[in-house]
Amino acid sequence: ATAQVSRRLAWAEVKATGPNVRSMEIGDQVLFNPEDRYEVEVRGKDYIILRERDIHAVAAERLDQGSTGLYL
Repeated sequence: ATAQVSRRLAWAEVKATGPNVRSMEIGDQVLFNPEDRYEVEVRGKDYIILRERDIHAVAAERLDQGSTGLYL
């Protein structure tokens, strides 16, 4: 049997979204698996491109008072 090494998820800030994205907005923090991403360089800056279905959680300050600000 092969032991699987646990994968560490990473946080990133949303800088832009596509027209059909429903779960997040610019400025939100998203939790994702670094292995499920694409990288692109635009004007000398590196960006990560993720599919909405690959996001594990979203941290948003825009949620109601008293909420954790995290949702899946």
